[in-house]
Amino acid sequence: MLAISDLHVAYGQSEVLHGLNVSVAPNEIVAIMGRNGMGKTTLMKSLMGIVPAKSGSVTMEGTELGPLKSYERVAKGLAYVPQGRMIFSTMTVKENIETGLVASGETEVPGDIYELFPVLLEMKDRRGGNLSGGQQQQLAIGRALVLEPKLLILDEPTEGIQPNIVHEIGDIILRLNKEEGLTVLLVEQKLPFARRVASEFCILDKGRRVAAGPIGELTDQVVQSYLSV
Repeated sequence: MLAISDLHVAYGQSEVLHGLNVSVAPNEIVAIMGRNGMGKTTLMKSLMGIVPAKSGSVTMEGTELGPLKSYERVAKGLAYVPQGRMIFSTMTVKENIETGLVASGETEVPGDIYELFPVLLEMKDRRGGNLSGGQQQQLAIGRALVLEPKLLILDEPTEGIQPNIVHEIGDIILRLNKEEGLTVLLVEQKLPFARRVASEFCILDKGRRVAAGPIGELTDQVVQSYLSV
């Protein structure tokens, strides 16, 4: 589904990702992990074309993404939920979701979005800025899902969210993966959440891949070496 090969990404003269290699197979849920400042969010932004790559290759289903604008990557089946959610605070819940419909040309919010997130139906006329952090995260995911993506990118989906909503989001990710075949790439700091939802993991340290494999191989020794503060 996604192949990242020898990817170098820099902000000006400061290189953040140094020859990164990551692959994501169809129907996998891959957790990108690492301490703060190791390049995880930079990787997500680079995949979406927000931060340009210095060199290397990123292909999705065999198509090179490098020359494509962000909106063209969305048209190929990429959807992105950024860190901090980035919802439109003055727009209603329904209007926020509708912004995701522009790419598909649809005008009505699909009923299955409200079925996945009942709270969004209850609050569809409320301003996004009046929702709790967990509700805003559900809104951001719902907005991405109306694109009917092949690959959903989630950057810190559990950050600052109450435990019961974290569990619900995990349930939804697993359900979409199992029932719809959705492939997911997520940045995650919470170890229990990553172990629960992911099938594979990849750990970044100073912009390099230092460990990767099936989630069952994310041992305490690996955690202590690369994730413990």
